[in-house]
Amino acid sequence: MKMNILKKDSRELQVELEGEGHTFCNMVQEALLKDKAIEFGGYNLPHPLISHPIIYVRTKGQTTAAKALERTLRELEKQIAEFKEELKKSWENNHQ
Repeated sequence: MKMNILKKDSRELQVELEGEGHTFCNMVQEALLKDKAIEFGGYNLPHPLISHPIIYVRTKGQTTAAKALERTLRELEKQIAEFKEELKKSWENNHQ
């Protein structure tokens, strides 16, 4: 995945992701919206045939947008690891 920072200041961040689509971006957006420090979190896929979505993050000012996005991505990593473990247990229990 290639990233391009389109805008970065203390409260706002816009990141373009090459090669991603709704699946990944929707997951990130949902996680961003759970963070109380986030004023706005979302994404836009400007052209349906070109997978270059733009993720937008704007904070309320208690933290930087970059830190908020980093925190969100760490939380997603934890959730994916938990899902992976549960899937592994389920798989082992059902195929003995």
